[in-house]
Amino acid sequence: MRIHLIAVGQRMPGWVEAAYREYAGRMPPESTLQLVEVAAEKRGRKADLVRIAEREAERLRAATPRGARIVALDARGRQFDTPKLAVRLSGWLQDGRDVALWVGGPEGLTDAARAEAELLWSLSALTFPHPLVRVIVAEQLYRASSIINHHPYHRD
Repeated sequence: MRIHLIAVGQRMPGWVEAAYREYAGRMPPESTLQLVEVAAEKRGRKADLVRIAEREAERLRAATPRGARIVALDARGRQFDTPKLAVRLSGWLQDGRDVALWVGGPEGLTDAARAEAELLWSLSALTFPHPLVRVIVAEQLYRASSIINHHPYHRD
């Protein structure tokens, strides 16, 4: 199974890229994590933000592998502690389908994009900058996989 972190936005700061690569590189071969960046729409003073979010959602869809389970990161989603995320990841591994994690742009995901997702996942009640979300997701997936594989990285 491959996990595709499909995120709106390109050209992240070096520390984001390095931290993401660090955790993605630790993922076991049975659940590799790959980042797919899709272009953000340009935003001007009088931008149609609804249309912008729709176009970004189209790019997320286009980057999603056929048959992949779609999990949308959204503030309205379910929160998991790390052990529960490990249970969820274990279920995804058993299912064998690829997983596409969608991270929208500054306006978030459209209602239609959220409706396409099999799961809405909220990382926290806090608001994080989009670059940091990539790092948090990669680290938490690695931590969940370490629980599954009885690796000592996660300590209760």
